[in-house]
Amino acid sequence: MQILRLNKAGQPIDWLHWQEAVCLHSRDLILWTMGDIIFRIQGGFNRFSGERTIVELPSIIACGGDKLGRPRIKPPLSNKALFERDNNQCLYCGNFFEGHELTRDHIIPTSKGGRDVWENVVAACRRCNQHKGNRVLDEVNMELLALPYRPNPAEYLALVNSHRILPDQVDFLSKQFSSNCRWQMPVAV
Repeated sequence: MQILRLNKAGQPIDWLHWQEAVCLHSRDLILWTMGDIIFRIQGGFNRFSGERTIVELPSIIACGGDKLGRPRIKPPLSNKALFERDNNQCLYCGNFFEGHELTRDHIIPTSKGGRDVWENVVAACRRCNQHKGNRVLDEVNMELLALPYRPNPAEYLALVNSHRILPDQVDFLSKQFSSNCRWQMPVAV
């Protein structure tokens, strides 16, 4: 489990481990919090009062400080995040696959001037990717099931932490998802 870090304006910035959140707490940089308490850390005893230090960390924290944090405008492209964006579905044949069975396909091949950017790549099964090869869709009579898009900062954070995200974090982030977003929270097994 990780803690969702927001800037003081409430924009999602990054995921934190509990140790990083404790450091922010000890430096008094946490401005406000939301969500359920997911970590309860016990520290040492105060030598004057004899009371034990306890830090409770919720699933979402907003931080201030000199480095306010800005959301990523251009989230980095990775296969893991791409396959999550496309729900592990080949956007040519429509079948669903495990992540290791998918490939990144460039709609406009890089050899024909296509770029390696979110808006030009989709998840594709090996069969469809090999069939399309180094050609554009019209040349092979193939169609996309959905248009590729660049995820916004909230969507990106959900994609990269998809199997460890908590319901209250999904609830917060999903309110900022665009209408393009096809991501669905994985079902707990």
